[in-house]
Amino acid sequence: MDQIAGVDRALDEMLVQLGGMVLRLSSPQVTRTAEERHALACSVNQYSVCAARSGDPRVHQLKVELEETIKPHLRLVASR
Repeated sequence: MDQIAGVDRALDEMLVQLGGMVLRLSSPQVTRTAEERHALACSVNQYSVCAARSGDPRVHQLKVELEETIKPHLRLVASR
């Protein structure tokens, strides 16, 4: 049982590191093109699938932050 818990902790640590990398890639200075944004969305979605099975709150926090990066930004446009 200790081995399973150790593997679980190691996976959580890898997810935290991976989430940090994807979060850095989500910067608008890094993902400029539509193709890069699509790749980012795929990475965020895959991370979310993996994070859903984790019990580590850091992993879930990164999941929330990453999902926010791919939401479309709405602008308010006023007309006269």
